[in-house]
Amino acid sequence: MMDLEQIKQLDQKYYMPVFGERQPVCFTHGEGAKLYDTAGRQYTDFFAGIAVNALGYADAGFVKTVSEQAAKLVHTSSQFYNEPQATLARALCEKTGMGRVFFANSGAEANECAVKLAKMRAFKRGKKTAHFVALKNSFHGRTLLTLTATGQDKFHEPFEPGAYNWTYIDANDFEMAKNAINADTCAVIFEPVQGEGGVLPLSAEYMRHLASLCKQHGALLIADEIQTGMGRTGTFLAIEGAQVEADIVTLAKALGGGLPIGACLAKEETAAYFSPGDHGSTFGGGLLACAAANYVVGRMDGSMLARVRELGQYLKDALCALQDKLPSAIKEVRGAGLMLGMELMEGGKAAQVRGQLFQKGFIVGTAGANTLRLVPPYVISKADVNALLDALHKILMER
Repeated sequence: MMDLEQIKQLDQKYYMPVFGERQPVCFTHGEGAKLYDTAGRQYTDFFAGIAVNALGYADAGFVKTVSEQAAKLVHTSSQFYNEPQATLARALCEKTGMGRVFFANSGAEANECAVKLAKMRAFKRGKKTAHFVALKNSFHGRTLLTLTATGQDKFHEPFEPGAYNWTYIDANDFEMAKNAINADTCAVIFEPVQGEGGVLPLSAEYMRHLASLCKQHGALLIADEIQTGMGRTGTFLAIEGAQVEADIVTLAKALGGGLPIGACLAKEETAAYFSPGDHGSTFGGGLLACAAANYVVGRMDGSMLARVRELGQYLKDALCALQDKLPSAIKEVRGAGLMLGMELMEGGKAAQVRGQLFQKGFIVGTAGANTLRLVPPYVISKADVNALLDALHKILMER
């Protein structure tokens, strides 16, 4: 087995330089919420592969499911019927109240499908426009279309002109939404909690306001639940807690338990605007990914969601208590369930704190301008939380 330096040399020579200098580690295996690197060092994971590994590592049922499916069939293509795909479609529609689903390979592809469906609906209803509304600080993917949907200027300039006509509005600004959404609007897309933007939750009232405006003007409401869905905030979909009903919902991240899969779910009447040939995928909805996702969805029962809510509240309360102790270091704690952000005061650099936590054996993420992002596996323990908070307290006290 190669050591870290050998792996780094290969990466730096042959991989496109889109990730820059990665964190100095290569993991070899994991168990539960623990990861182990090439030197045998143990880490406690509060990042879950960017909110993907909800069940942690080496879950026995997941390993068995994937191994058994891989031993039978991995891929046959969309030209043929597929039992894991059919049963997963049923499970997700029943869980979400949607009528139809399309399976893709990623969150970006799921969002691409959602926007294309909205555009096709407008086209078939005789609407010439391609006007969409998205929120500032949002992030919807890295394809050309989903980068255009992303409400951050830094992603737009190198790739202009983008696809379609987009208006970007401030999150939680009721008046701005009212002025932006009109009869020409195809759809509005939003994240219930803006993950990459800094773990910024939308208010329930604001999400309901968006839904009302879309209904008033005949536009579709697209809930991007790529990161918030699959129980991450304590309900299967984050919009459930806000009592918001969307026309289209997108999922990915935790859906495959680590295998790549995305889903675009739509109401029956909305999905009907797609016809054969309007969309497709070679790998989307493959047997292996769908078998894995069936297992993960089956684990998202009432007890698992209750665990997410309990541990999420425990972690949030602990972070708030730390903020009370160190008000000069911590600006705000926000989020829901096991999707939490801790914004540092100006001068406290989140990336540096992340690096110091890494040295102490904790994996966390960053988001927005200066926010630590905590999106651990759902199997994280209170003892793990206590250990992280102790390390974080010591680091912030020394700064």
